[in-house]
Amino acid sequence: MNFFQRVEWRLYKEFKRSKLENTTPTIISSNCNGEFWYYDMKLKFFSPTINLSFDMNDYVKMLENLQWYMEQPILPHEDNRFEYPTGMLGDIEIRFNHYKSFEEAVAKWEERKKRINWDNLFVLGIDGDDCTYESMQRFDRLPYKNKVIFTHIPYPEIKSAYYIPGFESEEGVGVLIYFKNQFLVRRYLDDFDYVAFLNGKGIKRKGKL
Repeated sequence: MNFFQRVEWRLYKEFKRSKLENTTPTIISSNCNGEFWYYDMKLKFFSPTINLSFDMNDYVKMLENLQWYMEQPILPHEDNRFEYPTGMLGDIEIRFNHYKSFEEAVAKWEERKKRINWDNLFVLGIDGDDCTYESMQRFDRLPYKNKVIFTHIPYPEIKSAYYIPGFESEEGVGVLIYFKNQFLVRRYLDDFDYVAFLNGKGIKRKGKL
């Protein structure tokens, strides 16, 4: 990243922050995508889903009864597939990708869970992490006003789907916080107008006002 790119990237994020009206959103996310919106906008974490991830099918199940799951304790659970801590929230596995210990992860979850603004929820998913088409349909039926699921191909029949180009040959979208191979510094995640989304303007489609 050269000097011009660094400056442009900083100004780009400053401009986006200047457009944000909603500064207390609770972003419930299946992985780190929502977390990076908080970082970009320099907001306090009003969500427990920070530095962790879910299998998408489990995640949709959690969203279908979110308040109940938020009342459940996280119990120790060892999953030999991963080198980082994991836990069980009811019947749902949580992967604490960016925590050194289970205890630290649970403490942060409990701390941030208390900040949830139930009247200001924004729900994010992806069609990766073993997501089935049935789970996408269930996600689309969730009773949340503000929801979006990022997909690797268009799904016009899924109203909450937003297609991110660049992953068509894969089974689902890849890591959206990775930078694209282009001159201006942009992540795949920046294809989506998340400032408009957080301001309650819904999913802004490309080419549409």
